[in-house]
Amino acid sequence: MPNSPKVVVNLATGLEDAERVLVAFLVGGAAVERGKQVTMFLTKEAVRLALPGHAEGVACDGCPPLAKLFAQFADGGGSLLVCPICFNARKLDQGELVANAELGGATPLWEWVGEDHATVFSY
Repeated sequence: MPNSPKVVVNLATGLEDAERVLVAFLVGGAAVERGKQVTMFLTKEAVRLALPGHAEGVACDGCPPLAKLFAQFADGGGSLLVCPICFNARKLDQGELVANAELGGATPLWEWVGEDHATVFSY
């Protein structure tokens, strides 16, 4: 699977572990900078990151602000695929999703990967 054009970043952690969120967006952002097609699959508490004002803060001393990494990821064409079961279980409003986010579970993720190979990172 050398030089796969697609990257999936699986993120199951929200701001309760901000450093994991930081690393996921660093990896995803680096992939979009390299011209990869990137989708971040948000599950569990990570689904909240697909709502305005949630991907904010600083994960650690000397770390870049999460809002900056989030914006770079979106501006570079990175997309967010938000687990609908996790999202709805938290009674969140689909109408509030950020522009690069959409609800979609395992089947839409597999459809996005298609017959291509994808490099997967999981946090």
